[in-house]
Amino acid sequence: MKKKIEVFAYANEIMKALGTGILLTTKAEGKINSMTIGWGNLGIVWGKPTFTVFVRENRFTNSQLAKNPEFTINIPYGNFNKKILGFCGTKSGYEVDKIGDLNLTLEPPEIIAVPAIKELPLTLECKIVYKQKHNEHAIGEETKREYYPRDVTSNFYGANKDFHTVYYGEIVSAYIIE
Repeated sequence: MKKKIEVFAYANEIMKALGTGILLTTKAEGKINSMTIGWGNLGIVWGKPTFTVFVRENRFTNSQLAKNPEFTINIPYGNFNKKILGFCGTKSGYEVDKIGDLNLTLEPPEIIAVPAIKELPLTLECKIVYKQKHNEHAIGEETKREYYPRDVTSNFYGANKDFHTVYYGEIVSAYIIE
């Protein structure tokens, strides 16, 4: 069962959870994938409630969003297994089935094609309304040194070499799975 919510009434809970990690879930070509994120923004763009996410170029999630411009944001609400965030933040969807390996419970979405995850029940269903690749020349040198080092390869977790694509997702449904 889902309890519909007014998303901004939960803004404090959402942003606080973002500081420790939430899931960004995608679905394309029959594959569902969740990635832990710690960067994001809840806001209003073009008069619409939005959740903005930042995804590195080489991530499996980026390839999924290119195929299906929809995602869910899955936020811990109450007690949850913190191993979920650790696993989804260190394993690649290119190599593992995170949903299957963690035995996560998928909940049918209300509007989009991407399911919610019962274990992280506060859910935002989002449709991408805008995307843009970061312009590396517009990022300050100190930020580039810290978040985009050039002396690493980009094919493993923690290799923060790749720049991000920013996705603005219009929140088309928000609820808590009960």
